[in-house]
Amino acid sequence: MENNDIDMAGAENNEELDDMKRRLKEMENEAAALREMQAKVEKEMSSVQDPTTVAASQANREEVDSRSAFVGNVDYSCTPEEVQQHFQSCGTVNRVTIRTDKFGQPKGYAYVEFLEVEAVQEALLLNESELHGRQLKVTAKRTNVPGMKQYRPRRANPLMGFQSRNPYATPFSYSPYGYGKVPRFRMPMRYSPFY
Repeated sequence: MENNDIDMAGAENNEELDDMKRRLKEMENEAAALREMQAKVEKEMSSVQDPTTVAASQANREEVDSRSAFVGNVDYSCTPEEVQQHFQSCGTVNRVTIRTDKFGQPKGYAYVEFLEVEAVQEALLLNESELHGRQLKVTAKRTNVPGMKQYRPRRANPLMGFQSRNPYATPFSYSPYGYGKVPRFRMPMRYSPFY
């Protein structure tokens, strides 16, 4: 009897061991597939960051921008087809892009891309022409240089009071903290129940 019980326990252990080996093999296969996918993604990411690819895309962008015109003061009810018809006399229009905000409402300007570079000069002649009763502002599209942010000088904050360039505060100047306010780094001189 005891031998029979030992054989059954050994058989169950063998089944569990086989099951564990099978699960381990499946996990190893999944890990290998994940490593393969990771390598593929890293390869694609490195090709995107490749300087030659970035330079080629920048050159392509500059070429497209040389064939494009910026159109400002576009009526909000204008459709791309109407803008295309307005600029059809300049040359073959490849694409018209009317920029919109995050709600889908037009921002009031558009980009017109032509097939020929010479068409942009013709489009500049349509500056101050009317479309839907509004005078259009037409200029050549400029290319944004990556990494070059436009410098904007800081404006004075009206809530902070007048701040002069003098290294010392004049006796009649107002506190930048407002009436009854104290800077955080300084403790108040006396107890104030109304804060």
